[in-house]
Amino acid sequence: MTWTVVCPYLRLEPDRGVAALVGGEQVALFRTFDGSLHAIGNVDPISGAAVLSRGIVGSRGDRPVVASPMHKQAFDLTTGECLDEPEIRVPVYAVRVSDGMVEIGDPTEVTA
Repeated sequence: MTWTVVCPYLRLEPDRGVAALVGGEQVALFRTFDGSLHAIGNVDPISGAAVLSRGIVGSRGDRPVVASPMHKQAFDLTTGECLDEPEIRVPVYAVRVSDGMVEIGDPTEVTA
């Protein structure tokens, strides 16, 4: 797997997203309130706009989600599934912290 260093972990604010360019793809990176990291594709598949990193982070039940700022559909941060339209998904990327730096890897295959 190829890993791309994005930023220091401590620069990420809880429940906020940032966009990063990884391997030519826009990725939305989130640090949730519990400190865990999630990375999904930044392009909202419904509007086609690269805006998911600007969405509102929250949860539905025990699932961490981001609501698109365009049409408010919620995307599961662990599976990429759109909870409002389950046939729609965004890519999910591997993410880790190494020596205090956040690294994003290749997209993973996650099944709901």
